[in-house]
Amino acid sequence: MATNKKPGKWRAATKAVRGGQVRTSFQETCEPLFFTAGYAYEEAEEAEARFKGESPGFQYTRLANPTISMFEERIAALEGAAVARATATGMAAVTAVFLGSLKTGDHVVSANAVFGSCRYVIENVLPRFGIGCTFVDGSDLSAWKAAMKPETKLIFVETPSNPTLSIVDIAAVAKIAHDGSARLIVDNAFATPALQRPFELGADIVVHSTTKFIDGQGRALGGAILCHPDFLEDNLQQFLRNTGPAISPFNAWLHLKSLETLDLRMKAHCASALKVADFLAGHKKIARVLYPFHADHPQHALAKKQMSAGGGVVTFEIDGGKKEAFKLLNGLEIIDISNNLGDTKSLATHPETTTHQKLTPDARAAAGVTSGLVRLSVGLEDADDLCEDLDRALKAV
Repeated sequence: MATNKKPGKWRAATKAVRGGQVRTSFQETCEPLFFTAGYAYEEAEEAEARFKGESPGFQYTRLANPTISMFEERIAALEGAAVARATATGMAAVTAVFLGSLKTGDHVVSANAVFGSCRYVIENVLPRFGIGCTFVDGSDLSAWKAAMKPETKLIFVETPSNPTLSIVDIAAVAKIAHDGSARLIVDNAFATPALQRPFELGADIVVHSTTKFIDGQGRALGGAILCHPDFLEDNLQQFLRNTGPAISPFNAWLHLKSLETLDLRMKAHCASALKVADFLAGHKKIARVLYPFHADHPQHALAKKQMSAGGGVVTFEIDGGKKEAFKLLNGLEIIDISNNLGDTKSLATHPETTTHQKLTPDARAAAGVTSGLVRLSVGLEDADDLCEDLDRALKAV
């Protein structure tokens, strides 16, 4: 198969369309979708060499697949990463990083403001294997420093976080991690490489739920781990090969094609999200609005320093708690109630009763998840229609 040349010299828009592309002898313009579990060998000696790693090629789609490899190469090019591995879901990516690299006696430090399932893995799964954890206020650099121990191996942050859109200073926390001989993991699902490139700020590992903005249309599950070659070879590769959290080739193909329009879509999401944030901030029934590029966001300056735009999610709080939040959600006509995000369609959820329901009240409070908090993933509809829909629903509050 023919491959593209010199992708390192291309600009981001070209990488998004051409990165990782291979063509068969048919010279198709659309990347091929390889639906196969296994691969044949011309002779037994070739199979032996392939399994020894002495001969290049594919063995089994749980290990690698041409379509999946194209997706991995393209997302690595956009993130500025040396290597990438795709997984079945974003949580499979997060879990693989932890379980593939940690052992009994190791320690993890995480920001309080993280997705509920991420907190569950760190707080409930890792301790079963004798791996300790500490949660800190992600905006407090002194808290990060105080939490570090000689056995700390990984630091985990989401920035912007789910759902409160808190911002972590990636460069500063990366320095704290490296001073303590630890690695920094950044969940970049909310910003995507279109808005933020954590490797340029010192991150060692980047994870994605590609189900979200990278797929962009609510179609298919997926995840990605981006890292340096040494982490892949020493920690990740054998774990992934032998535990099997592999993405479907079809899902990888969908996400590969979505990367072609990621930059265009994120610009539209961001423009509409800022307009919706401005509308909500001026509404008398809204107690507060959280949006990284809104001037009253507590970390507005930091967000503008490490992101090129504010993202496609707006979080806001209504006085009156769950009862009033539910009235708002039930009054929406265009915006759907859904716990997903990153879709072309606008989606709203009540984190306290959905994505963060299983957390303890103390953990929810530490993450900033209150009873009146609503997370709104702003889609690609007309922003004026969305504001009118919110205004109409707010009349019931």
